[in-house]
Amino acid sequence: MIGTTGVLSCTGTMIFVINEQNPQKRLVEKAVDILEQGGVIIYPTDTVYAYGCDINDKRAIEKIYWLKRIGRNKPLSFIFSDISEISDYVKNISDRAFKIMKKAFPGPYTLIFKATKLVPRVAITNQKTIGVRIPDNRIALELVRTLGRPIMSASVNTLSGEYIVEPRDLEKMYRNEVDLVIDAGPQISEPSTVIDLSEGEPVIIREGKGELFF
Repeated sequence: MIGTTGVLSCTGTMIFVINEQNPQKRLVEKAVDILEQGGVIIYPTDTVYAYGCDINDKRAIEKIYWLKRIGRNKPLSFIFSDISEISDYVKNISDRAFKIMKKAFPGPYTLIFKATKLVPRVAITNQKTIGVRIPDNRIALELVRTLGRPIMSASVNTLSGEYIVEPRDLEKMYRNEVDLVIDAGPQISEPSTVIDLSEGEPVIIREGKGELFF
């Protein structure tokens, strides 16, 4: 049962019930403690539920690749809380790319850029790129602000590509594979729009929730 603490005790994985409009600081701090200890969490974004880990933890990043069953040719996303943080991790941001970022963030978009040397090698694709996101979700943004650095992230979906929208279903499926599920209620089952800006001109990789505006 869920007590007044907002924490649901269960075998294998904890569930924190966090208010999306007013995230409880104490629960956010506990979730960040799990990230700092090398844990992998499932948390809400403005599109679908996502895996998350500390970008400084190589083993946690490798675990997300394993959970996703994907190779290093596909970029994971870096979740930021503000555009000003992004320039340390990506390079060659053109004026047009910056204007696209200002329109896209916060929102349901993933923008792909060339990575700087500050990005851990384990998180860089064969094309030397990473995806960056600032989701319009207060829980996700508070996690990043409290951690003090970006969160490595990837959407949670089955091998058949189906997105799981109910947090209790996520706990049942991944109770032995992740350390925490943040329950913010059912989430939209549509992924972000992905735009590749790594070569300067925008290239649409995937049309998702975010509308095209350029």
